[in-house]
Amino acid sequence: MGVKIVETSLRDGHQSLFATRMTTNEILSAIDELDKVGYYAMEVWGGATFDACLRFLNEDPWERLRAIKARCPNTKLQMLFRGQNILGYRHYADDIVDKFVQKALENGIDIIRIFDALNDIRNLKCAVDSTKKYGGECQIAMCYTTSPVHTVDYYVNLAKEIEAMGADSICIKDMAGVLLPNDAFELVTRLKQNTKLPIELHSHCTCATMGMTYMKAIEAGVDIIDTAISPLSMGTSQPATEAFQYALTNTPYDPKLNLDMLSKAAAKMTLVKDKYLANGLLNPKALSPNPEVLKFQVPGGMLSNLMSQLKEQKAMDRYEAVLTEVPKVRKDMGYPPLVTPLSQMVGTQAVMNVMTGVRYKMVPNEIKEYLHGLYGQSPAPVDEKIRHQIIGDDAVITHRPADDLAPEFANLKAKYHDLIRCDEDVLSIALFEAVAVKFLKNKYQPEPQITVETDEFNVYIGGALK
Repeated sequence: MGVKIVETSLRDGHQSLFATRMTTNEILSAIDELDKVGYYAMEVWGGATFDACLRFLNEDPWERLRAIKARCPNTKLQMLFRGQNILGYRHYADDIVDKFVQKALENGIDIIRIFDALNDIRNLKCAVDSTKKYGGECQIAMCYTTSPVHTVDYYVNLAKEIEAMGADSICIKDMAGVLLPNDAFELVTRLKQNTKLPIELHSHCTCATMGMTYMKAIEAGVDIIDTAISPLSMGTSQPATEAFQYALTNTPYDPKLNLDMLSKAAAKMTLVKDKYLANGLLNPKALSPNPEVLKFQVPGGMLSNLMSQLKEQKAMDRYEAVLTEVPKVRKDMGYPPLVTPLSQMVGTQAVMNVMTGVRYKMVPNEIKEYLHGLYGQSPAPVDEKIRHQIIGDDAVITHRPADDLAPEFANLKAKYHDLIRCDEDVLSIALFEAVAVKFLKNKYQPEPQITVETDEFNVYIGGALK
C-alpha cells in the first residue's frame, strides 16, 4: 500500500510562508481541483488561521470551514489543535476545549491533530477525550526536538503513552525542520516496532534536508507524509507534493495522486503566490534554506523573530551572541521544545539576557508563569538556581494547570448574549475576546454608512471607511 499524503498548503503552507494571510476566496479558487487529487486529508484549519481570519482578514473562521467542507465531498479535512491552548496562547477551561472540539467536528473537521508544546500529555487529555466522544479521528503529535533528554527512547515511550490514551495515529511534528535523514529512519523504525498506530511525519524545508529525511522515513515505513502543493512549498513550508508523486510513481510507496488535478490546482495557487510576492507579505527569504537552523536548533520563524527584535533595538551586532544564548536558556528551562509559545518565550529571554548583560536581570511574565508550572511539566528538570533567582520560594504546581480553571463558556455566553448568534461566536470570543468582539460587532451590528455628496468628491462617514 502506498504512502498517504496530507496536503498542508491551505493551512501550514501559507502560515509558514506569508503569515497565514490567504483568504477564503483564494482557498476556494483551487479547492475543487484539490479535492480530486486523492489526498488522505487536507489540513485547512487550526494553527494560526483562526486568529488571522478574525484579526487581519475580517473573515469568520467558522464560515471558512463550512465553505471548504461544502466543496470537499471526497477528502477528509484536518486541523491543528494546541491541546489545552486550543488555538490561542493560554490554557482554557475544559468546558471551552470540549465545546470547541464538538463544534469543529460539527462544522466539517474530520481529523484533529492535537499537540502540547512540552509534550505533557496531561495537557492533551481533555481534547483527546472530546475528539473521541464526538466521533472525530484523533491524531496526537509529538513535538520533535533534540536535547540530552529527547532521545529515541523518549519518543518511543511517549508513543506508547499516546497509544494508551486512545489516539488513532501519531504524528512526528518536526516544527523546526531539524530531523535528519538517518535519525528519521531510526525513529520511524523504532516507533513501528513499538506501536500499532499509523505514523505521520510533518516537517519543514527550512534547512534544505527534508526531501532526504522524508525518503528515509518512507523507507522505514512511515504511513503518511505532510506536503504542500509546489507554489506554496519549500523554504519554511513543507516539501512539494508533486515531487513525491513523481519520485514514488511505480514504487511500492506510490501515493497514486492525480497529477492532472495537481497541475490545475498549482496553476491557481501560483496566482495566489504571485500576489503575496508582489505585495511583500511573502518575503523571498522565506523561500531560501537556512542551514543555521541545524547549527543552533532554532526554528526558522524564531530566527526571523529574533532578527526583527534586534533590528528594532539597533543591535544586529549581537545576533550571534543571542543565538549562542538560546540553547543556554533552553537548558536552564529544562529543554522545552522550541514551538509556540515556548520558542517566543525562550527567544525573548535570550535577547534580554544579552542586551542587559546580566542573565535573567529582566524576565518576561510568561517565563515566570512557566517556572511556576503553569504551562505544564518541563521535559527535564529546570535549573533550580535559576528558578529561585527568578521566582524565589514561590510555590510550583505539579498538577495539570487546567485543573485550576473554572468553567468559562456559560459566563461568556451570558456576558455577550446581546451580541452572539450561536455557540461558535461564544468560542471565538473565548479564544480572542477583544478581537472577536470587534469582529462580531462589525458583522452583526455594522454602523450605518452615510454618503455626503459634495461637488468634488464623496465623503464617507461611519462604517468601514470611517
